[in-house]
Amino acid sequence: MEILLFVIIAALVVWAIVVYNRLVRDRNRVMAAWSDIDVQLKRRYELIPKLVKAVQAYARFESSTLEHLTRLRSQGEVTETPRERGQVESELTAGVQKLIAVAEAYPELKTADQFLSLQRNLTEVENDIQFARRYYNGAVRNLNTRIETFPDLFFAQMFRYRPAEYFELETVTEAEPQGFS
Repeated sequence: MEILLFVIIAALVVWAIVVYNRLVRDRNRVMAAWSDIDVQLKRRYELIPKLVKAVQAYARFESSTLEHLTRLRSQGEVTETPRERGQVESELTAGVQKLIAVAEAYPELKTADQFLSLQRNLTEVENDIQFARRYYNGAVRNLNTRIETFPDLFFAQMFRYRPAEYFELETVTEAEPQGFS
């Protein structure tokens, strides 16, 4: 009888350790995925001022739009939650798309090597952001599922795990990789 009790207790302890370690792994995967998104967004933030300068050199463009892009870029760097970041990034994507669309009206700009290089880099970064966003949301889904399913939810509640926020898109067109080139 004592041996059976010991085996049951040992099995429960091992099970608790496994569940806890899975929760930690999933939480760390979400944090790492968010870090990947942050890296890609910073790459985009570095490209935007260069793109704005390239367009300014060729086109007389309303300064309010350029200032708006700069303000959004700064705002995006300081937002912390995925929901806030998603809203800012949606506006920033729309602004960059508008900037590219206006630049298309200037033939000399469309053929400038610097502009073409920036456009290619921006397309690459946008695609990387899309990939990182999908990976992050998958990691969030896995963590949230583990937190909310029986029997793991008991340990999740005990250790105060909370569901993570998805990095959601504001508009449907953002779900597509951006083809700025």
